[in-house]
Amino acid sequence: MGSPVKKTDTSTVIRNLDNKLSQRFIELDPKGYFLIKLDHASNEIIVEHYSNNITDEGIATDPETGEILKCNNTAPRKPIKIYKGRSAKEIGIKLSEGNITPPLSKLDHALYLGRELQRAEACLINGSKYVQD
Repeated sequence: MGSPVKKTDTSTVIRNLDNKLSQRFIELDPKGYFLIKLDHASNEIIVEHYSNNITDEGIATDPETGEILKCNNTAPRKPIKIYKGRSAKEIGIKLSEGNITPPLSKLDHALYLGRELQRAEACLINGSKYVQD
């Protein structure tokens, strides 16, 4: 038998793998994108849903102006809807259950959002700062 892998080695391997996987091409969700924030005062996770249009080239544009959405844009945009909840599960249920059309259309986007909501919940519990990946 081989020697057991140390916990620190495992976390380094996972972190390196995640960093590599984050470099792959991701097709944007035509239903929009989400910004996740924490409100430590109210102990809530805040999820803002924003719309966008996707061109044939895969570029996100503002649905009202047609302008390309840039990551470093400082112009304020208004969310389509704001979801609030005390846990990742509560937000997930609001996004996916009931008599609603889900605000996302891609499975990889849903999985990403679930991971980020879990991270946000952990930061809410620990009282630490959350930065969306």
